[in-house]
Amino acid sequence: MKRKLFNIPVLALAVALTTGSCVKDYVDPGRATEDQLLKDVKGLTGAATGLQRSYSVDRTNLYNRVTASGLLTNELFLLNQGNTAEYQLSVGGDELDGRNTLLAGIWSRSNKIIRDADMIITNAANLDDQSVASAIVAYTTIFKALAIGDLAMFWEQIPNGTGENVTFIPRKEGYARAIAAIDQALAGIAANPISSTFLNTIPAGIDIPNTLQALKARYALFAEDYELALSAAQEVDLGVASVFNYDNLAQNPIFSQVTSTNNIWQPIDDTLGLPEGLQPDEDDKRIDFYLDINEEIAPRFRVGGFGDALDRPWPVYLPGEIMLIKAEAYARQSTPDYANALIELNRVVTKSPEADVFGVGADLSPLESLSPEGLLAAIYKQRSIELFMSGLRLEDSRRLGRPQEERKRNFMNYPFAERDQNPNTPADPAF
Repeated sequence: MKRKLFNIPVLALAVALTTGSCVKDYVDPGRATEDQLLKDVKGLTGAATGLQRSYSVDRTNLYNRVTASGLLTNELFLLNQGNTAEYQLSVGGDELDGRNTLLAGIWSRSNKIIRDADMIITNAANLDDQSVASAIVAYTTIFKALAIGDLAMFWEQIPNGTGENVTFIPRKEGYARAIAAIDQALAGIAANPISSTFLNTIPAGIDIPNTLQALKARYALFAEDYELALSAAQEVDLGVASVFNYDNLAQNPIFSQVTSTNNIWQPIDDTLGLPEGLQPDEDDKRIDFYLDINEEIAPRFRVGGFGDALDRPWPVYLPGEIMLIKAEAYARQSTPDYANALIELNRVVTKSPEADVFGVGADLSPLESLSPEGLLAAIYKQRSIELFMSGLRLEDSRRLGRPQEERKRNFMNYPFAERDQNPNTPADPAF
């Protein structure tokens, strides 16, 4: 990707979207270059906050991740086939190829976020105030890690950096790269604690240290590094909420695109798309949390939970996710600890809504002893319910060995915009 000159305000630095592996240079000599914009705290902070908007508002990564994973794993059903990209995802199989604009959006937006994050991180190192520098790096790394993680969840291989004719690496190496960036950020804020002044200049809602540890635990689990996943999960304070906040100008994307229009998709039903044997218990209080059930107006099941209002905060991670990471890590580490795995699993099963910072709770009786296979199936069931519409089920379904028929594709074809410009683009997956 060639260095370009910006013709946009500094606060929109990270919002511009590239559509392929490279971009043309459009030079306006009257505007500041990227290098000039990223030399001071104001410019770097504006660029970093731009990454949050670029990831979480409108039809960007958050909406696309939730939609793609949800349609591919039967969490969601399509209301209007005129939404072509969503229709292709709802069918899956050969219908889903490099033309899909929603997947192309994840691809291009993620690569743009990674590129901009790398520039911010590099330039932050030159600041005199290291407490501000470490804070900018840590905050920026959250979005870099999320972008790498989104690529690795949907594609078998991901770009080995940004630029023209970039090579590719296996997806698990992508998770390792996200973790390495997180470790660097954590080391920075350990040596130079986050400046309170900086926190007052970014959107409220994200707890930086806890979010970094939670994402490290998530991606270590996805990379099947269970010891690392467990150790990172132990560092997360489950009493602290970390969210993307929304308002009238920056609206919750699931509400603005889906709930308010009722014209794209809705939850499939109160089975949450799970097969017999794994469906939610009748008394599971999470059903009433995640679903708005109306007996008189079709569709009967509609989005509730974190998509029920334009200003509803969206969690970056849930406490229940961290508990379930621990459960799976205990069960699948080199020397399995099934007793502690069941304890962590039951923390989710028995958790009441009042005991959760987001009000997510099953409030059921604890599970009794399970076989190793039964334990993993129960972990998948609880992840599918606790993390409903989080965009993580496709990854969970593959990792936990669920039958092929429970998902409409394993991995995505590479976008045509990438294949047409980059001869190193790998072959598309068989399914």
